[in-house]
Amino acid sequence: MRPAPSRFGNLIVISIILLFVFGAYYVYTNSSEETVTYNNTTFKQAIINGEIDRMYSEPLSGDANQGGFRIYGTKDDNAKTPYQLEIADTSQLDTLVGLADTHGVIYEHEPASSYTFWNVLGIIAPLIILVVIVAIFLRNQGGNNRAFDFGKNRARLHKGKTTTFKNVAGVDEEKEELAEIIDFLKEPKKYMSLGARIPTGVLLVGPPGTGKTLLARAVAGEASVPFYSISGSDFVEMFVGVGASRVRDMFKNAKQNAPCIVFIDEIDAVGRQRGAGLGGGHDEREQTLNQLLVEMDGFGTNSGIIVMAATNRPDVLDPALLRPGRFDRQITIGRPDIKGRQAILEVHARNKKLDPKVTFQEIAKRTPGFTGADLENLLNEAALLAARENKKHIKLYHIDEAVDRVMMGPAKKSRVFTKRERNFIAHHEAGHAVLGIKLDNANIVHKVTIIPRGQAGGYALMLPEEEESFLATRQSLIDRITGLLGGRVAEEIIFNEVSTGAHNDFQKATEIARSMVTEYGMSSLGPIQYEKRNGSVFLGRDYNTDKAFSDQVALEIDNEVRKIINDCYENAKEVLTKNIDLLKLIAKYLLEVETLTKEDIYEIVETGTIGWWEKKKAKQEAQQQEIAETEDVSTKQETAVSPE
Repeated sequence: MRPAPSRFGNLIVISIILLFVFGAYYVYTNSSEETVTYNNTTFKQAIINGEIDRMYSEPLSGDANQGGFRIYGTKDDNAKTPYQLEIADTSQLDTLVGLADTHGVIYEHEPASSYTFWNVLGIIAPLIILVVIVAIFLRNQGGNNRAFDFGKNRARLHKGKTTTFKNVAGVDEEKEELAEIIDFLKEPKKYMSLGARIPTGVLLVGPPGTGKTLLARAVAGEASVPFYSISGSDFVEMFVGVGASRVRDMFKNAKQNAPCIVFIDEIDAVGRQRGAGLGGGHDEREQTLNQLLVEMDGFGTNSGIIVMAATNRPDVLDPALLRPGRFDRQITIGRPDIKGRQAILEVHARNKKLDPKVTFQEIAKRTPGFTGADLENLLNEAALLAARENKKHIKLYHIDEAVDRVMMGPAKKSRVFTKRERNFIAHHEAGHAVLGIKLDNANIVHKVTIIPRGQAGGYALMLPEEEESFLATRQSLIDRITGLLGGRVAEEIIFNEVSTGAHNDFQKATEIARSMVTEYGMSSLGPIQYEKRNGSVFLGRDYNTDKAFSDQVALEIDNEVRKIINDCYENAKEVLTKNIDLLKLIAKYLLEVETLTKEDIYEIVETGTIGWWEKKKAKQEAQQQEIAETEDVSTKQETAVSPE
């Protein structure tokens, strides 16, 4: 922990004040007042006239017999001046002393040195104070105050069993992989007796929010060993050599507390491939990485130190870091499946008051692709919505609203659309819904709404029928592209006009079509991979990479992508034209209800209506008719009794 700025500032202010006080005292005690030098006769006359009542003498050199004397005379006891006289020998001094004695002048003889105790103290006192201040400052550096402690270890040490595998859900296979690490930390002799070498490093790889840090803490908690945690960015500073020094100090402390676990979060900040930087700042990072490699090489088979690290960019790590003997075990933590999400929800809902009708299985079905962090945020948003309405329990509609808020943002209730814009949005989303119903391999419609959220005027939640499918066929990709183009096609069919609402659909459709041509070999260009999905560009390695095909092939790729998109567009137009009545019916109910669930949409397909909505409208019409009849009767009665 660093010292508070106010405390550090007070220390500086006090030091300056003390230095000023002692300096002023030294100047004052060593300053001389204005003096008047007399000759022998005049000095004697001053004694006779009573102008001097105290007299001092001091040798002009170390030997009083050789160097003469300097005589001071004063009228005031608090000063030695203003009278001064220099004499050459002892006889003259004796004469002056006798004259002074005759006239009652007090005489004192001082030693040769003019440096008194206060003179010496005035010189060395500031130095002593400076030494004390520096000593205190250095001692504070050795503790929690580290104002200039650049080379020290910044890893935080966590002791005590605070997190265990009970706090981690949805990663059963990953926990099994780490069980060996825990067993080794508890019983190392069992492995050493067989000559086994436990992995010294474990690299956790996965998207953000999947629980990599939580899993590392759980391993330390299960093994009941100290847990050091540090971020990769904490190693690198502006000063050269600081990162390497911190690595050495961290592993020194770890060896003193072995067995233990050292966890480096976001290791890609320090472990990037060497020689791939585009600036001078990467030299310090490379030195830090080299020191990390050396330290991990220096582990013995029974050192008891396990290094765990986490990253979501394993592609940029240095190969030397991933070789056996260092991070020789990589564990991939992906997004949880429906069972994993259900288990994660059970963990995060322990302190939530859910309505008995809310089931974790239902929530898990509605949240495909959510990570553990997303699910925790989802339940928290639902709890906030329930508290905002002063409810005692979190109900299912709170969960629904929280899902929409996490995925698309809060509803823009203040945004006002014109009637024409609402018609465009309703038919656009209805186009997606119809294709989701009619195409065999398209994603299933789970929800359609025209309530604006974020940058979208509305959206259709389309999810695969079988979430666990790992492979995608060519026809499923074609149908997915066709479904994405349904909104634009519906606008063209109904209004003979198009809007800008389909720009995000085009982006997704183009990405799929281009991947089909350049990555999956699903075009007439053949089973050749022309491109690979890099994700983020790794500067220094990917920035200047040339494309692996000619300009002619690039033109053919563009033509193939265009052909796939155009074919899907025509297919979408054909399907929606055949089902234009269903398209208009779904759009009609969207304009009335604003949000349709999967059950509502399929009820429209089967019966042409939405039962609960028609009942609600009938009830409202009956109430309005009753009110109108009551008002009509009242009007007639008033007319009957009114005078002519």
